[in-house]
Amino acid sequence: MTGARLGIGPARGSPYIWVMFADFLSRLIQPAPARLPDTDARLALGALLVRVARSDGDYAPQEAQRIDRILTARYGLSPFEATALRADAEQLESEAPDTVRFTRAIKDAVPYEDREAVVEALWEVVLADGVRDHEEDALLRLVANLLGVNDRDSNIARQRVEARRG
Repeated sequence: MTGARLGIGPARGSPYIWVMFADFLSRLIQPAPARLPDTDARLALGALLVRVARSDGDYAPQEAQRIDRILTARYGLSPFEATALRADAEQLESEAPDTVRFTRAIKDAVPYEDREAVVEALWEVVLADGVRDHEEDALLRLVANLLGVNDRDSNIARQRVEARRG
């Protein structure tokens, strides 16, 4: 992973960062996107996690911390690297197209088994603040469907998360 992808290269807000995000988004929303390289898949997952966390209008610190833990566990990142990736994902999420196009692009570029894991990670973020908000639930149902993960598998993923939370 490059320093720029981790947010430790050129300063945030620099023209390089904006060009990097614009290039990433243009590749992501192509009519037939190619499978995402690992660094881009990490960024896409991070942005989707942030989008779900922000959907209720309250991006709680617990949700940001949960995103960091998910990124650390999923990709073997240090806490610093995970926080930097989340910061890049937050910026990308604010620039990303609507959820439908963004999520469909991820579906086309990410293998099914990884999409199931994405839905489980999304449930971890939704449940991180201890509140199942209607906006988050609705967005997660939409996202799971757009990712090609059926309601049954999404519910099983949610139940696994709830069982781990106790």
